[in-house]
Amino acid sequence: MEESLFDQPKKKTSQPKARIYTVRQVNTLIKTALEEKLPARLTVTGEISGFKRHSSGHCYFDLKDENTVLPMVMWKSAFGKLKFEPENGLAVLATGYVNVYPPQGKYQFYVDSMTPAGLGALQLAFEQMKNKLAAEGLFDEKHKKPLPKYPMRIGILTSKSGAALGDIVDSIYNRWPVAKLLLYDIPVQGEGAAEKIAKAIKDINKRNTTLKLDAIIIGRGGGSAEDLWAFNEEILAREIFASNIPVISAVGHEIDITIADLVADARASTPTKAGMIAVPDIKEVQANIDYLCENLTDKLRWMIQLGQQNVDELSFTLSDLMKDIFSAAKNTLSEFLEKILRIEPHRLLADKKIALNNVHNKIAEKINRILSNAKLQFETQAGKLFACSPKSVLNRGYSITKNAATGKVITDPSDVNIGDLVATELANEKTIESKVTKK
Repeated sequence: MEESLFDQPKKKTSQPKARIYTVRQVNTLIKTALEEKLPARLTVTGEISGFKRHSSGHCYFDLKDENTVLPMVMWKSAFGKLKFEPENGLAVLATGYVNVYPPQGKYQFYVDSMTPAGLGALQLAFEQMKNKLAAEGLFDEKHKKPLPKYPMRIGILTSKSGAALGDIVDSIYNRWPVAKLLLYDIPVQGEGAAEKIAKAIKDINKRNTTLKLDAIIIGRGGGSAEDLWAFNEEILAREIFASNIPVISAVGHEIDITIADLVADARASTPTKAGMIAVPDIKEVQANIDYLCENLTDKLRWMIQLGQQNVDELSFTLSDLMKDIFSAAKNTLSEFLEKILRIEPHRLLADKKIALNNVHNKIAEKINRILSNAKLQFETQAGKLFACSPKSVLNRGYSITKNAATGKVITDPSDVNIGDLVATELANEKTIESKVTKK
């Protein structure tokens, strides 16, 4: 049986013989002593130095203070639980145990968990991620897509059981009831939530030729930093940035800021305000339409009056032109008459008759050409006037409905009362009269 490393020689001699150990035995002695004398778990503070992550996923670094260095090892399974990214010079609190690595004969501190010293792990992770993505330009305004002015189809990514869904839906329908909303039920917290939200955004963009969404709202109500952490994950930030559909982020309360808020095309401080950002106020839109209609009516009236003035000017020009033509013809005929009287008519009658016919034909041709051009211009101007006329649309199947008593055009149900008579004007000045029975 192998002799115990801690057994003392039983044979008494005047001069004890020195014990010779193998390297392995010494390392084992040190390992055993450390395990027996040191606490099972220690928390050590210091600065990270020489941080390296192996392709296996394991991490190796030193923890140092002013004068000493402690070798550290963190296995892949423990490193995967960290919320922040370890980096050289960062002061941390590392919890684990000390043991010997026999192949190299050195002791190491095996880290089970680690947190930043003086700053929460989540806050540090947030700052690290924000700095990283900002350096890549993911927050730059030049990359942010404009929100549509009049969205008709909006996708909402949130939990169907959360209060945020009702807040978003109510705020949209109160302002823009014509919109169609499509809900995508997603987890908004917990492990794997960021990956599922990112996958939903990617899938929506892939199928948007069918979905035809104008905008996407991603949101949830307030909560702790841990609850909101899914919206700080890099995978979600990059999918929001890659979305071809404008994204509105509405995460948490007024004071909550997430990476999703920073990278989205627009940020709403609360889910309720997301609806106010996403859609216009239908009352304002209707008021603007009324203003545009009045403005268009005024412009049409001005164009008609201008057209009438153009027709008058063409008529004056044509009248003056005809006077000039007939005056010139009269002068020409008078000259020929004088020549005929000075000569013997019987010799030149035939020639003059031919010349006279030629002149007559030229005059007639010129008059016809002038009349044709004038007629063409007149018909062109008349066509423009007719196209500008509000009643021209009646020939295309539209109609104008007026209050029979007041003659006012009806644009809103409030313009009439139950029992009022209304007149509907059709093409060719035909009308239909009816009574209002229901609004």
